[in-house]
Amino acid sequence: MGEQVPVDGPGEMVERLAAATNAHDLDALEACFAPEYVNETPVHPARGFTGRQQVRRNWEQIFRGVPDIAVRVRWIANHETAWSEWAMSGTRLDGTPHEMRGVVIFGVRDGLASWARFYLEPLDQSTDDVNATVERAVHAEGTRP
Repeated sequence: MGEQVPVDGPGEMVERLAAATNAHDLDALEACFAPEYVNETPVHPARGFTGRQQVRRNWEQIFRGVPDIAVRVRWIANHETAWSEWAMSGTRLDGTPHEMRGVVIFGVRDGLASWARFYLEPLDQSTDDVNATVERAVHAEGTRP
């Protein structure tokens, strides 16, 4: 038999966060994060930040700019960490779609997110297949054979 996850463990924090997001409840969303929360964005290091006040500022802008945003999440967790896969969708004020997909790994202490490694990105709508993508990734502009 596997380990039991605490009732208010990492997975439950992810569920509370998704529910608060879907309800557009900024206070409940902010309450999912520890005051000293640290967000690392490894693919975009300059985007990292500390503090749940920045979480609130980010989501104030998102709720204002994508008023119908909705999320779906899948997760797996142990006692201190949740690996979560997110799909976010909605419509921006100008009528264009807002679609994001990715993974967020949360460290959770006392039922609150204390840190995250954030890999959530806008959905790439290009039609490039794997060959074109690899070609573009390994060759500098103007050096393709």
